[in-house]
Amino acid sequence: MKSILIIADIEGSSGCLSYEASRFKTREWACACYELSKDLDAVVKALFKTGIQRVVIKDFHRTGYNIFRECVDTRAELVSGYLRGPVPGIGSPFGCEGVLFIGMHASSGSEGFLAHTFTSRIEKIVMHGKNIAEVELFASSLFPYEIRPLFFSGGPVACREAAAAITGIETWPIIKNRNLNRNQWREGLAEAAVRSLSNEKTSKFRLKGPYEAILYMKGSEEKIRKLARSWKLPVNKNEIHIKADNFEQFYLMLIRVCYLHPVMEAILPLGLLLFNLYGKAGLRWAKKICKQRGFF
Repeated sequence: MKSILIIADIEGSSGCLSYEASRFKTREWACACYELSKDLDAVVKALFKTGIQRVVIKDFHRTGYNIFRECVDTRAELVSGYLRGPVPGIGSPFGCEGVLFIGMHASSGSEGFLAHTFTSRIEKIVMHGKNIAEVELFASSLFPYEIRPLFFSGGPVACREAAAAITGIETWPIIKNRNLNRNQWREGLAEAAVRSLSNEKTSKFRLKGPYEAILYMKGSEEKIRKLARSWKLPVNKNEIHIKADNFEQFYLMLIRVCYLHPVMEAILPLGLLLFNLYGKAGLRWAKKICKQRGFF
């Protein structure tokens, strides 16, 4: 194996201890960005030490701008912001052979730390009688590109969900504790990530059809009905029903319901440009906060 993709979130990282630390442009978030960057740096250095030739990090939290470039080994490629495709949000699959999920969280409806699937406006997404987690959706989106899910790190509940969904995936949990020895935990994280490179138990992953799901939404029934009707989807009280012929259609509809409106989709290139500029500005602000605290 020569090329690895890392998908990074913040809730399951070493510096996120509260909702405020996951929320855009808070002082707690600025510190969490720094600690996430250090988590990733430890993993990247360990990967290159094994002989991996290429590491690509996709920042996948909120705006997609949460990682300080100067804190991560310069040999790694950092992809910030959101891209339209071919894989929604990620862009090109980068020709990688395996994917590591770092800093992840549990699914909506679970008891995990800051648990949600895509957005906190969703109470839970139920497919085939069980909650669906983001790791299942992200791994499935990479299926056509022969990218195997090898490793997952996050809270204990999130790790259990990943292990139950993806046969053989290796996990490294984090217990949220202000007394956590981050350097020691990072050493373990990096070692576990390296071990996963020799994992032959996993194969490329895709959620099995039929692609039918119920989105249990939070909020007033009036707003939920309005959202469902904007995408011509069946709705019953707080339930939005999604049905698709294949995974790609299913994934796109989830993204539409969670993040878009038909008018927004029509001007998506401009919207992504503006949203990414917003994310860049936020990360610059976070860097100033971290400099004030002596992190740099």
